[in-house]
Amino acid sequence: MIDLSTNYMGLHLKNPIIVGSSGLTDNVKNIVEAEKHGAAAIVLKSLFEEQIRLEMNRLVKPNDSSFSYTEAIDFISDYAEKNSINNYLKLIKDCKRQTTIPIIASINCTSNAEWVNFAKKIEEVGADAIELNIFLLPSDLNHSSEQNEEVYFEIINEVKKQVKIPIAIKTSYYFSGLAKMMLKLSWTGISGLVFFNRFFSPDIDIDNFKITATNVLSRPEEVSTSLRWVAILSDRLFCDVAASTGIHEGRDVIKQLLAGAKATQIVSTIYKNGFPHIGKMLTDMETWMQEKEFKSIEEFRGTMCYRKTQNPAAYLRVQFMKYFSDIEEDPEANLLKD
Repeated sequence: MIDLSTNYMGLHLKNPIIVGSSGLTDNVKNIVEAEKHGAAAIVLKSLFEEQIRLEMNRLVKPNDSSFSYTEAIDFISDYAEKNSINNYLKLIKDCKRQTTIPIIASINCTSNAEWVNFAKKIEEVGADAIELNIFLLPSDLNHSSEQNEEVYFEIINEVKKQVKIPIAIKTSYYFSGLAKMMLKLSWTGISGLVFFNRFFSPDIDIDNFKITATNVLSRPEEVSTSLRWVAILSDRLFCDVAASTGIHEGRDVIKQLLAGAKATQIVSTIYKNGFPHIGKMLTDMETWMQEKEFKSIEEFRGTMCYRKTQNPAAYLRVQFMKYFSDIEEDPEANLLKD
């Protein structure tokens, strides 16, 4: 028998595939369907900090920097009306009644404001863990990198005061000292780090002079970004690591496990292929394990991480020339070197 089970944040998962936070996870029907096809856990669609604060205060303070733009006020007000926090709590309850897999709540946040008190309610209604999706675009000329980084620790400390369930931080790679920052985050007592969040990417419609979204869904080749950092850091941190973005097939899950991930999160591939694709990914994983004569994930997890692979420099290399010097006869390699 092939054992696909893994432990992530103290949660026992039947396999390493988690359906990530998205529009796919905002209703019980989809979540039941995801479990039916093999999903091991669910991260619910995120609540936004601004939404929680708006509902808790029932007003927008004119001097509140989070609502600097009229468009932001309108958007958050409309979003809060359609996605009330009471409905979110009900969703957690309903999911816990109708499924057997872990349900992870998600909050998209940028500060340790009064919204953190809501975390306790999430725990009270039965959520198995909380994932805090934190990303501060380092665009403020008046804020130093140290000031930006301190916000992460303030949020973690305040949420930890509210709950005892596991906390994961889903973060970006926009840090000048990414490795050290992840290590410091792991020291806080959180249970998991998710590499990496996917954020809004702007584009410009040159015909209509509008700002639009681009790269909404991930592409398979994007797996390399998280793979590199999972491999470099997975066995050097004091918490579990999950991988996200670019994971579209069973082989992508295997790659992240070899690099040292405890679990993976998928979204785009479900949008493209539907929930049944989860079953195909699991079947492909089992087939590979049988071919390689592995009976459990723990037999190979982390065997290709930075400290265990025979070529650790490959994870650190950022220039093409030296890496491709031994395959100069390959025309594509020559193009890459130009």
